Amino acid sequence: MKRIGIIGAGRFGQSLAGSLAEKGAEVLLIDQNRETVQEMSEYVTKAVQGDATNPRALTDAGFQDCDTVVVAIGSNVEGSIMATVNCKELGIPTVVAKAVSDMHGKVLKRVGADIVVYPNKDRATRLARSLLARNPIDLFEIADGVSVAEVAAPEFLIDKTLAEAAVRQKYGVTVLAIRRLADDPRLPRQLIIANGDDKIQREDRLLVFGVDKKIDDLAHDN
Repeated sequence: MKRIGIIGAGRFGQSLAGSLAEKGAEVLLIDQNRETVQEMSEYVTKAVQGDATNPRALTDAGFQDCDTVVVAIGSNVEGSIMATVNCKELGIPTVVAKAVSDMHGKVLKRVGADIVVYPNKDRATRLARSLLARNPIDLFEIADGVSVAEVAAPEFLIDKTLAEAAVRQKYGVTVLAIRRLADDPRLPRQLIIANGDDKIQREDRLLVFGVDKKIDDLAHDN
């Protein structure tokens, strides 16, 4: 069972916590508002009142044991940045941070956020599905229900070509490109324009286009 931490219990944080709890995840929540914490304690595994800009508060609450933490702080931009930094300092494998603007998102990426989401684009229920999947999905919605997404290469695709796996025929999504680790790990991933003869490697990430439901099916097929 995945243990997912949520920092901030505003509208987005509460919706995400509810979606994760419904799907059976172990959810740890921290917020500064006592009444909100008491209300959410009925729905999540553990709800704690605390200030996530204080590293000690996160440690005392047990966030260092989470597989993923979502920084869902609302309008307090400085607070969300500090909480993101604290999570990375704790060594949390995946930190997802909510941004309220493109500039805010760039700063969050700069301080270590693995994934940045924009709540007007990334619905909480979709993010919940992604966080609980074996292969996390990074979605960029371009129309209602249609997205370009970056997904980790599913296990069934490893060492097969795109033609052999018949991804488009079986799943109805188009693989646009492959992002592959460079020989020098300090360098950015290589971007390979996909064709049917490209053999997928274990650490590859696929840039795909299609209907959200079909992208989900591809990413979760292991």
